Amino acid sequence: MGNLLLIRHGQASFGAADYDRLSPTGEEQSQRLGAWMKRTGQVPDLIAVGSLRRHVHTADLCAEAAGVKAPRITVSGLDEMDHEEVLARYRPDLLAPGALLAELARADDPQRAFQKLFVGAVERWSGGAFDHEYKRSWSAFRAEVMEGLNTLAAHEAPTIWAFTSGGPIAVIANALIGAPVENAFTLSWPLVNTSISRVALAARRNTLISYNAWPHLEGADDAHLLTHR
Repeated sequence: MGNLLLIRHGQASFGAADYDRLSPTGEEQSQRLGAWMKRTGQVPDLIAVGSLRRHVHTADLCAEAAGVKAPRITVSGLDEMDHEEVLARYRPDLLAPGALLAELARADDPQRAFQKLFVGAVERWSGGAFDHEYKRSWSAFRAEVMEGLNTLAAHEAPTIWAFTSGGPIAVIANALIGAPVENAFTLSWPLVNTSISRVALAARRNTLISYNAWPHLEGADDAHLLTHR
């Protein structure tokens, strides 16, 4: 039986022109995760990452803080959806450069405003009625994520750390607990940055053991580290 840790990336740069880089908080989250791994004696036999910069940087900082070195592979099934396209198809008026940031700047609570907007965009994308409008439809995305899980399950590494995003984690968790496919993204919204979801890999069946755990962020001084974007 293998042990797969699905690790959500550290906080990205929400509100910046380049979202796909870790914020200072995201860097601290990643380092704290690695330090916790070291304290608890956890060592990977294989590190898997998606191709996004926030995945790779989270993996780098975590592995360095943990003091571990392991073979590394890139798995496309760990990549997140194209959130820019998903938003643009839902709100074409936000396609122009700077339009989204300008819209959020007008909101009293930019984080809440973005979440409401993003939920609507994802519901449209995952509903299936507009698949022809997207370069990567919901059904294609889900298939790629599940193929990525199969790729990791096929490895002989006893313990795998997989650095990914909320979308793939939600898809995998949804599938393993047998929940309705259309509800997959309800498991994405609560995910904390650098949280860990554990999957037991077996020949006959993969099993979700735990979901969205963040023991490395617990503590009286750590409330600011509990982020979701």
